[in-house]
Amino acid sequence: MSRIDDLIAELCPAGVGRKRIGDIAVNSDRRRKPVTRSAREIGQYPYYGANGIQDYVKDYIFDGTFLLIGEDGSVKTANGKPVLNWATGKIWVNNHAHILQARSEDELDLRYLYFALQAVDISPYVTGGTQPKLNQANMNMIEVPVPPLEVQREIVRILDQFAQLEVELEAELDAELEARQVQFDYYRDTQLTFPESPRLLLGDVGSIFGGLTGKSKADFANGNARFVSYVNVFNNIAVNTRADDFVQVRAHEKQRTLQRGDIIFTGSSETAAEVGMSSVVTAEVSEPLYLNSFCIGFRPTDDDLIDPDFAKHLFRSDEMRRQIVRTASGVTRFNVSKARLAQVEIPIPPKDEQRRLAGLLDSFKALVNDISTGLAAERGARHKQYEYYRDKLLTFSEIG
Repeated sequence: MSRIDDLIAELCPAGVGRKRIGDIAVNSDRRRKPVTRSAREIGQYPYYGANGIQDYVKDYIFDGTFLLIGEDGSVKTANGKPVLNWATGKIWVNNHAHILQARSEDELDLRYLYFALQAVDISPYVTGGTQPKLNQANMNMIEVPVPPLEVQREIVRILDQFAQLEVELEAELDAELEARQVQFDYYRDTQLTFPESPRLLLGDVGSIFGGLTGKSKADFANGNARFVSYVNVFNNIAVNTRADDFVQVRAHEKQRTLQRGDIIFTGSSETAAEVGMSSVVTAEVSEPLYLNSFCIGFRPTDDDLIDPDFAKHLFRSDEMRRQIVRTASGVTRFNVSKARLAQVEIPIPPKDEQRRLAGLLDSFKALVNDISTGLAAERGARHKQYEYYRDKLLTFSEIG
């Protein structure tokens, strides 16, 4: 910080003035061009929208270094800060992001503006309710402190170092979490091999069923009943029965409800490896709970056949996943066949053994989850540290 203090004392001892974006940056919004997803030709150039890269396309509009600011949709984060993207090279930008460059490189380091805007609350400049928008006129009115160029560059140097440290930390934490998950998967798969246990076909020991029928988009806008979403199934080995996903179900409708012990599979995926991901209803269901139409359910005829906590691990094991993947077919999208799903063989060890294994795997999984929580906390702490130093660097005495 002493180098910054020295520069400020030398170059701007009386304080730092604030300037509007429109006075220090050039806006190239008129050159933007939206292209529908179906009309895009896949290529090597990033296609930017309000929140970052949405696609890669065959052509580009801009070539250089740019600061992109979200214009509509998610134009600001939860704390009111703008959605910013730093883009270099050949890019395409649609009409959902403002595109800026420095008006004069002798006055503004564009990278400094990128960091300075991270500390600005743009809420007063955003219009609209359900469709918020940061229009060009309002964006041009946003003010930031603009110290002398040498001070800007020193701030950029420091914050770039912080940002690089964050990237490196993220990579280390992700690698650690991945290693622990691989360790858990290996342990689970070694425990869930049953060469001597009887094997039964799913179709012989229960019924396979679909999810909600006859629903329109409007039914999900103001629902009165919980349903289990595709994402809920994909992300959780045990269904989150209290997730805030609601659908409108009227009194006269005949829709199947879920109950403890039901096993759910995602019905389709863009990749074969991720098709048929499973989740199990392990908790007692105290209110009507429905299944989305993009998943497939299985309910054992005998409630005592398979322990739900055992099933949630079993159907994610390598042996079962290999079988489930083979139930799907497709080219650009893979879809599970209910008929082939009914032919999947499941091992049925004694109930006491199921409970023992479920307890072991739950304990191991809890350790992995604890590590995940700890890593998330570490990420949050480092980011707060970055924000603290960023805001400190960007706080100047104003010209009186």
